Amino acid sequence: MAQAWRCSGLRWSADGPELAWDGGRRSALTWGKRVAFGVAEGGVRTCVGARGHACPVRAVVPGRSTGVRCEECARLDRAHSVAADTIADDPRPYHVYLAWFGPGMTKVGITALDRGSARLLEQGAVCFTWLGAGPLMAARRAEELLRAALRVPDRIPYVDKRAVRSALPTSAAERAAEVADLHARAVALPDWPESLTPEPCQPVDHAGAFGLAELPDAVGEVTELVAGGVVSGRLAAAAGPDLHLMVGSGVVVLDTRLMRGWELVPVGAPAEEGELTLPTREFKREESAQDSLF
Repeated sequence: MAQAWRCSGLRWSADGPELAWDGGRRSALTWGKRVAFGVAEGGVRTCVGARGHACPVRAVVPGRSTGVRCEECARLDRAHSVAADTIADDPRPYHVYLAWFGPGMTKVGITALDRGSARLLEQGAVCFTWLGAGPLMAARRAEELLRAALRVPDRIPYVDKRAVRSALPTSAAERAAEVADLHARAVALPDWPESLTPEPCQPVDHAGAFGLAELPDAVGEVTELVAGGVVSGRLAAAAGPDLHLMVGSGVVVLDTRLMRGWELVPVGAPAEEGELTLPTREFKREESAQDSLF
């Protein structure tokens, strides 16, 4: 019987994207590399736990969930989460940033200074710039200031990010234009938090890191993994948690968060055109309101 592995998600290192596995093993991903795995027959998807602790009851979680936690573990995770706004006394300095995902899709966010640009890679930001740096609560106030004064959201739905990746402006200057404009307007706002030090606009472009040049349009996206399902394709691009895989019908997007909680096994040599026996849906952009959720 083939050894089963549990995936802990897509990680971004200085060398590019990697699939991380429980136990510390990592698989480097390069463009054109074959990505192939099967879901263990008869398996179920179980909660991944919280804060480094396993779920005490190994609760079964829905296949379409990207959170991969049962209600109790999700509550514990949120209780110690800066993103969920449940920690107000974190002494670490924070960056405020502007991140661009496509035309008309720029968001404001915060990340711990010591994380560098990792958060931006994890979100799939095609272009970003720092806006300021300072204490957590000052960073939060700046985030709220931009939402209220400039109507800049702090959340862009992944469905919208994915839908435009193959049709972005071709030049880095064009991709940075909206970020630069918003940066200028943001630092000129009154009521800027005094303890937040503004930073110059220095756009960083991730189109090359994500492999977005000449990316074919996606024809579908995987909606969930199922026991006995198989995927085998060549990596066309990766952004945030998403893999864009070339399979028989074209490029299909796989959100690697859907892989977590399952026991995955190796598969044999693929058919020439690739193989995909997981549930998918046609790829199309959905209209979605940008609200104030992180």
